[in-house]
Amino acid sequence: MARPRLVLIYEPEAACRTRLATQGFAGRQALEISSYLAQCTDLALEFDEIAHACAARGLDFMPVELDEASATLPRCDPGRSIVWTLSDGVAYFRGSAGPALARLNGLPTIGADDSLFALCQDKFRSGAVLQPLDLPVPPSGLARDGIWLVEPPASAAGWFVKPNRLGAKIGIWPDSRCQNLDHALELSRRVFSAYRDDVVVQPYVEGRNVRASFLGLTAETGVEALGVAFVHSGGDFQTMEDSLALYGDTGASAKAQGSYAEPELTSVADSQPFADERIRRIADRLMQALGLRDVFSLDFRVEEDDTVHLIEFEICPGLPCFDFRAYCRSQWRLSLADAMAETAANRLLR
Repeated sequence: MARPRLVLIYEPEAACRTRLATQGFAGRQALEISSYLAQCTDLALEFDEIAHACAARGLDFMPVELDEASATLPRCDPGRSIVWTLSDGVAYFRGSAGPALARLNGLPTIGADDSLFALCQDKFRSGAVLQPLDLPVPPSGLARDGIWLVEPPASAAGWFVKPNRLGAKIGIWPDSRCQNLDHALELSRRVFSAYRDDVVVQPYVEGRNVRASFLGLTAETGVEALGVAFVHSGGDFQTMEDSLALYGDTGASAKAQGSYAEPELTSVADSQPFADERIRRIADRLMQALGLRDVFSLDFRVEEDDTVHLIEFEICPGLPCFDFRAYCRSQWRLSLADAMAETAANRLLR
């Protein structure tokens, strides 16, 4: 009898760039957009290590490119297979097809319900869902190519402008924090011209950036396993250039040249325990009410008085990124490969 199997579905950067080029995106913008899939590029370098970690636990490991998933999944045994999808997306990316295909073929999955794979990429809609749950999400306006679809609220501290479907933290350019709404509309024109996307315009919130990471090593793992850390990157927010320098081919080149600079992580609980507790309550609320489970990350801004702002939830966190690796080491005392294999084995074998 065949061994139980972990099936990992991933969308390669190159396939995304090719598709964007056929849709008429300029080369630079196609590169920037596809860079959000850099975790697929980075993790592919560790497939052998993941296979070895799975084998040590009695599992087979089968990485499957997204475009091959529709042909591959029907051949998997629902009683001896589990599917882990590495990326989300309904706009530039198509990862949300992974859990949907698994459900179509009766296969269990690691990760959130497939409906959340579509919701989390649309930041305006996800914010509209989170607000009725009484979560501390900044209110948002929405603009498209210089026209307000929803006007943002007033803000004495100015506003933060970001693409609606490319990432909730990234402001693309250094001037993405702006002091007047005319500038916000100008940024929306630039985003629409480059990326064909709307922009979310939110009141700027003070504080430091926080990443909360979660991996449910067992099905019973709860919010106590959440890792909550300040991310010290040297800047107030991440731009596209900052993101490109950390991951994928650009990040690998920076490492080879000795110019790679990884942000520093420090425990929130060590200096602001009340904020840490608030973040854990928010995570528990999201797990209970929204259906986050198994693996996810949350991004926050935390002020000195412990005020917490929820910026985004991510159901496909960057597994090979510095922060999630650090979480696996600190919380589970495992490498990324072993943590992934252990999670799959606990679902399939125990």
